[in-house]
Amino acid sequence: MKKIYALVLCLSVTTVMAKDIDERKIISLNEMQRNHILTEMRALLLGTQQILQALSEEDMMAVARHARMLGMDMTHKGENHLRSVLPKDFMQLGMSVHQSFDQIAADAETLKNPKHTLLQLSTTMQHCVTCHASYQIGTTQLPAEAEAHPAHHKHH
Repeated sequence: MKKIYALVLCLSVTTVMAKDIDERKIISLNEMQRNHILTEMRALLLGTQQILQALSEEDMMAVARHARMLGMDMTHKGENHLRSVLPKDFMQLGMSVHQSFDQIAADAETLKNPKHTLLQLSTTMQHCVTCHASYQIGTTQLPAEAEAHPAHHKHH
């Protein structure tokens, strides 16, 4: 009987562990490229928080200002070096997020409707969720460097 319980426990633990395997695609970037992407993501997160704060105050001009800063103009800050290394789907998701923020800014100025903006923001955030569920950012290093500093070779 103990063997059966041990077998069931072992199978249960194995099943739980199998579900915890990270199956996202790894995008390997050098440290500069990785920092660029992560800095942009943090700026998007901060800007989204600022939009939510402005929405809570029903300050639609501030919503427009914060959203515009996250729009397509944000993408001109040195992304050409990334186009050749980032997957096409990743780039398309990113561009759709920037385009969505431009639309949020335009609608906030003209419609001045916080509920409409919240719906737009929710849809935009779904692109972020999809991307984070699909990809992880890794770093590339020279083999000798990786051996000397194994803790630095990690995926996020």
